[in-house]
Amino acid sequence: MIALLRLMLAAALAFAVHARAEDAPTPLDWQAIKDVVGQQLAALRKGDGPRAFAFASPALQTQFDNPENFMRMVHAGYQPLIDARYDELLEGAVIDGRVIQPLRLVLRDDRVLVALYTMQKDDAGRWRIAGCMLAPSTIRTASVPPAAFRAPG
Repeated sequence: MIALLRLMLAAALAFAVHARAEDAPTPLDWQAIKDVVGQQLAALRKGDGPRAFAFASPALQTQFDNPENFMRMVHAGYQPLIDARYDELLEGAVIDGRVIQPLRLVLRDDRVLVALYTMQKDDAGRWRIAGCMLAPSTIRTASVPPAAFRAPG
C-alpha cells in the first residue's frame, strides 16, 4: 500500500513538473513579454493613457474601467515608472506558476527599484500585464555616474 502511494505521489509530481515545463514561456514568449512591458512603459511616459491601458490584462481593464482611471492609479502609486532616468529589463522567471518580468529602475536620486510585472496571456494568446509591484532593489544606489547610463528606449 505504501509503495502504491509513493508511486502515485511520484507520478503526480512528475506530471506537475511536466505540466509546468510545457506552460513555461518560450524564448519568443519572453521577447513578446519584454515588448509589452516596454511599449506600455513608453506609453506611460508619453502620457498616452489609452495605449498604456491596452497592454493591461482584461481583469485590470475591468477593475479600472477606463484609461483615465488607470492613469490616475499609475500616477498615484507607480510614478517611479514614469520618472526613472534609466530602466533595464532583467531576466524573467516563472515563480509559483506566475510569469514575472522584472524591470530595474534607477531614479533621479540614484535609488534603485525593481518593478515586478505579473504577465498572463489573454484569450487571443497575447501577453498582457496583470499586475505590477515596486520593490527595493538589492542594489541600494546606482554606483555608475549618471553620464554612463543610456536613456531608455
